[in-house]
Amino acid sequence: MTGQRELELNEEQARHCARMHAFLAEQLAAADGWLPFERFMDMALYAPGLGYYSAGARKLGAAGDFITAPEMSRLFGACLARQCAEILSALGRGSILEIGAGSGRLAADILLRLESLGALPERYSILDISADLRERQRRHFEQHLPHLQGRIRWLDEPPEESFDGIILANEVLDALPVTRFRWSAAGIEELGVVLQNGRFAWAPRPAGPGVADTCRRLQAAGGAWDEGYVSEYCPRLGAWTRSVTQALRAGAALWFDYGLPRSQYYLPERHEGTLLCHFRHRAHGDPFLFAGLQDITAWVDYTLLAEASRAAGFSLEGFTTQSHFLAGLELDEEMRAIAGTDANRFARLANEARQLMLPGEMGERFKAMAWLRGVDAPLSGFALQDLRHTL
Repeated sequence: MTGQRELELNEEQARHCARMHAFLAEQLAAADGWLPFERFMDMALYAPGLGYYSAGARKLGAAGDFITAPEMSRLFGACLARQCAEILSALGRGSILEIGAGSGRLAADILLRLESLGALPERYSILDISADLRERQRRHFEQHLPHLQGRIRWLDEPPEESFDGIILANEVLDALPVTRFRWSAAGIEELGVVLQNGRFAWAPRPAGPGVADTCRRLQAAGGAWDEGYVSEYCPRLGAWTRSVTQALRAGAALWFDYGLPRSQYYLPERHEGTLLCHFRHRAHGDPFLFAGLQDITAWVDYTLLAEASRAAGFSLEGFTTQSHFLAGLELDEEMRAIAGTDANRFARLANEARQLMLPGEMGERFKAMAWLRGVDAPLSGFALQDLRHTL
């Protein structure tokens, strides 16, 4: 991690880190000094009032820790709105549920474009645990779409009442806690967390039967692993996706995130896994550095997500790269519609489009997946490329 002077914490951040450190140390003591990394990651991200997504630190945009596609350009939301319009038209009615709405920009961009298409949903619900982000979302809606605020509601838990429509999740799955493991001829180890000289550190333990069996399946999919191969998997992805989609009676679940099919995720050359942390737009691999102040992520195993679709009662109808998803929804037309006759604005949009679509930027690393249930809807975003055979 470079630029250490720029990464020095202010007093408020230092106090927050100290409170989180004390909380995690208490949890370690209660667990006889060793915590599974999945549990540590869960608390570092979601502990009430302390976790990264539960506390008040600014997370998104230039003043935060990372930039998502909707923060980068309104083109992403405009294209996604086209896909939503197709699905809502096939249903004849419907609502939208967005999971983890960030700053609210994606919701605003989708609603404004759907309004222009004459395809507004009956309701736009947002499931977000962060009080700070909810407030940012409200402010954004007040500024950019005050006339549509009556259609928006916030949820603390997945809805219990059945509805028809669409569920959206952009860069949510990568923040689900993961189990970390190490492969060796002597046996498979689960990597956990201990406190050494006042600092959090990795510590292995022999993997239990469940972790060991999962690792063997992953190794069979990826190939021959070297001694000391380290990676991760998300044990709660299936149950989590079932929970957030169970109320959808008819419609689509659309997932967007960086990730790979299992056979590519667990290739032998990817011997350090994909665990990554984000702090002030710097990416690094130390989840213990600023616990509570930094994001901790891992790439999505899209094969696991495909398996979850069947378990949740959906049919898997699309899997493609972000670049092909946006191209299939005529991103070039959205650029012209937004820019009009303003050549300078069109040039800015063209630069944003390159960041969204180029392989070296977000175009190939980020994928899109579509699940359908109870509806036969057109999916233009998945028409140009079908990668389901890779799963």
